[in-house]
Amino acid sequence: MLDLEFTTYGRRWRADLSAPVDLAITLQFPGPQPLFFADEPARGAPLREAGFTGTVASGASCNCSIYTVAPHCHGTHTECVGHVTQDGALLAALTPAPPALAVLVSVRPEPLGSATATAPAAAYAPADQVITRAMLAGAASRWVRDPWTALAVRTLPNEPGKRHHHYQGSCPAPYFTTDAMHWVVERGVTSLVVDLPSLDRADDGGALAAHRVFWGLPAGALDARQARRGRALVTELAYVPDDVPDGLYLLDLQVPAFAADAAPSRPVLYPVTEATP
Repeated sequence: MLDLEFTTYGRRWRADLSAPVDLAITLQFPGPQPLFFADEPARGAPLREAGFTGTVASGASCNCSIYTVAPHCHGTHTECVGHVTQDGALLAALTPAPPALAVLVSVRPEPLGSATATAPAAAYAPADQVITRAMLAGAASRWVRDPWTALAVRTLPNEPGKRHHHYQGSCPAPYFTTDAMHWVVERGVTSLVVDLPSLDRADDGGALAAHRVFWGLPAGALDARQARRGRALVTELAYVPDDVPDGLYLLDLQVPAFAADAAPSRPVLYPVTEATP
């Protein structure tokens, strides 16, 4: 066993680095892929340059491909406040993020019903599946006194088909109510990992209400300097295997240095136990 001991808020923990849990969906070129808010899948093709075709199978000395990916649409990705602002907040300036004590919880979304919404009423439907404050608080109650600053949310049912589901059509994916996101903020979560394509309804009238609550932005604000939580990160379209129990973990969020609002990413969890004095 390869252990790492760390201290957070005066408490010591031991992470088992020999048992990583990869939450990233493998993006295949070509192959089954998740798809959200786009008509075309991510693509890969050999580089063709001055008589060179980048595949060993075609006689080249090495493989060299060009990949076309929209991070928000084509797989596991991490995004920053630049996603909803216009003044150049970049993910590369906010990462690498230090490993963080995280809690993994499982929730079963329920119909929105007559719950209030912050966007125009036409953007919501009573049958929408949502994650509520009560769900999150109940799922995390066992660990509520532990000093985690990262939260991973697995939605139920958890079919393996999520890994290549196409989130299109008239029935939106589950999403967070603004009250649920206020609970996340109140808990001090600075890194949120979800297995949904978005924190918000795919079409919520342009409000992106849950995103704005998470980053501490006023409704409609486009200036990242107004964000009270401008260093917080959101990771969407992750997948948590069924055999991984709810509980405490060390989150290692692996993000490439993209000067962009989002990038493909690889969140990894390591099981932790509290170290005895």
